[in-house]
Amino acid sequence: MDIKEFLELSAGKWFSQRTIHNLSSGQLLAGKSNLTIDILPENEPSIIQLCEHQHVDSGQVWKGLKFSWEGTVENDSKQQTGQAMLVPLIDENSPQEGQFLQTRPGSQNQTFKGRYLLGEDEVLVLITETDSFSVEERLWYLMPNLRLRTTVFKQKNGLTQASFCSEIRMGVK
Repeated sequence: MDIKEFLELSAGKWFSQRTIHNLSSGQLLAGKSNLTIDILPENEPSIIQLCEHQHVDSGQVWKGLKFSWEGTVENDSKQQTGQAMLVPLIDENSPQEGQFLQTRPGSQNQTFKGRYLLGEDEVLVLITETDSFSVEERLWYLMPNLRLRTTVFKQKNGLTQASFCSEIRMGVK
C-alpha cells in the first residue's frame, strides 16, 4: 500500500473508542467518538490558505484530509467536538516519507508542519514537533474497516499522555 492508498482508505465515518493515559499523574480515562474523514481536493481554498500560511508551494499538495468529530470522555458530561486538517506533501520520488501540514484542535487556529513515514509494515507514523510539545501518532489497518491508532503527546513542561484507539468504519466502504 502506498501513502495515497492509505489516506484514501481513511475516508468515511468511523466509530472510535479510546483509552487515554496521563503518564504524569497515572489517570486513566476512556472515551468514544464519531469521526468523519473527508478527502478534500488540492484546490480547496482552506488547503491553499494553509499552504500560504506555512510558505509552501500548493503545487506540492496531493489532496487533504478534513477530520470532524464529536464525542465524550468518561467523567466529563461536556460533548467534545472539533475539526482538524491534514495535508500531505508527497514527494513522488520518495512517496513513503515526507512532510505534512496540519491544523490541530485547541491550538488557536495554529498550523503545524510535521513529517510522515509509511513503513513496509503499512504503519503510518505522523510526527509533529514544536517548541512546546511533540506528538507521535501511529495508524494501521487490521482490515479495511478496522484501524488502530496510538498517540504519545509530550509537553515541554513534562506532561505526557498516551492513547490507544480502535476505529470501526460505520457502514461498508
